[in-house]
Amino acid sequence: MKTLLTICLCSLAFALTSLAQSPASPQTSPPSAPAISPGAAGPANPAAPAQLPATTTVPQQPGTTLNPAAESPAAAGASPAAAAGSPSPAATAAASPAAAAGPWGGAVGSNWLIDKFHRGGPVMWPILIVSIIALTVVIERCFWWGGRWFRRDPKRIEKVFTAIENSDTAEASRLSRGSRDPVLRMMWNGLNHQHASLQGALQVAAGIEIKRAGRFLVVMDTLVTLAPLLGLLGTVTGLIRSFSFLGNEELAVQAVTGGIAEALIATACGLGIAIFSLVPFNFFTSRVSNLEFELQTAATNLEVMLGAQTAAREIELTGGTPAAGKGASI
Repeated sequence: MKTLLTICLCSLAFALTSLAQSPASPQTSPPSAPAISPGAAGPANPAAPAQLPATTTVPQQPGTTLNPAAESPAAAGASPAAAAGSPSPAATAAASPAAAAGPWGGAVGSNWLIDKFHRGGPVMWPILIVSIIALTVVIERCFWWGGRWFRRDPKRIEKVFTAIENSDTAEASRLSRGSRDPVLRMMWNGLNHQHASLQGALQVAAGIEIKRAGRFLVVMDTLVTLAPLLGLLGTVTGLIRSFSFLGNEELAVQAVTGGIAEALIATACGLGIAIFSLVPFNFFTSRVSNLEFELQTAATNLEVMLGAQTAAREIELTGGTPAAGKGASI
């Protein structure tokens, strides 16, 4: 049972991690592009070719210098067009992977659960421990009650009662010996100690079976109450963190939104764990109540039948007819 439970927990953790892992954005290297933008590659000013011959045919006087402003009209006309043109493809391709990587980056940014866990604040660590305990207890109880369902043997219980009605206590003890049914184990304990104290032996055996069935119910009850309280604690700490940054005008908006996100994430996780644990807790509690009723009913029937047989023997010893004694037991 322990090995099966460990394998189940490992498989569940691996499945949750695989489902929570989102595909990472492809990290492609930016394509090589020329340093000159497309707007600057072509002729920026259509009038530039017509003006170029006029500037080149002017004879230069010796000892005179050209005007820097009139030196290259084509370059002067190309600069506004290059400034107003679209950005280069290399810059766009280089900026897109960084924007797609997210604020966390790496493997943490690609995992949604880890991202929310970090945003939930330090209260998420006790909430994580509570969730692991709750999941383990629920899985263990499901396996136990599933095994008890297969261990039930109502036909053998009827055979035991039939043997007791026929005054064959040895056969009834043999039928109930070595059974894994809680009712049969209680009846076997009572049949073996009927000469000492039948009622006391039945009560002790029934108490042991009820304790086995109600194991970890106290833990589940505690988790149902503790998880919302931890979520409320995360809400308070998140709001405290938000209001502590209100004095700083530059970081006020980001800090307040981060603190509110922390409060909401912690509250949602706490309520989710409580809801997850409440339904199995009520189900297992009802199963324990049903088992207690079955044990009490079987113990009462066993006491009545054995008491009737004892009364019949006393009647036979005092001179009564055996038929009357057997008819009274029925």
